[in-house]
Amino acid sequence: MLQKATFAGGCFWCMVTPFEDLPGIHGIVSGYMGGHLENPTYEEVKKGSTGHYEVVQITFNDEVFPYKKLLDLFWPQIDPTDADGQFQDRGPQYRAAIFVHNESQLAEATASKEELIAGSRFKKPIVTEILQASTFYEAEEYHQDYHKKNPKHYKEDRAMSGRDEFINQNWK
Repeated sequence: MLQKATFAGGCFWCMVTPFEDLPGIHGIVSGYMGGHLENPTYEEVKKGSTGHYEVVQITFNDEVFPYKKLLDLFWPQIDPTDADGQFQDRGPQYRAAIFVHNESQLAEATASKEELIAGSRFKKPIVTEILQASTFYEAEEYHQDYHKKNPKHYKEDRAMSGRDEFINQNWK
């Protein structure tokens, strides 16, 4: 059965590649969720005043690729202790969050967060929120598969972000 999973992890460009080309993943769309403005544009969201997060929405077959495996891939892409954005991307639109679509996802996301809190990986508190999914607004076409359309810029931006260094130091 196909389901939706929605994750915010800073810039949505960097949140596509960890989930693509996996069995049971039927699509990944960059977009916006959680704000108060209908049909926001990238220009509006990036100002940080709409309340939206940059997110990726994943369509997946839970029987082939369970939600728990998506959570296991999500956490190592972020700094779960940063409440003000992710890496070089600062502001409320770049906060990390898990948007749940049903009670089962809520239970699994909560358990995964509690497991991370109980571990000793981070000295600072885990602040990544678990929120109820709301209306998803698809980002502009030029943001979709950005890493494929603009590989040079994507690689340069990702290298400068500090994301990979953090992942290697804290998750590997």
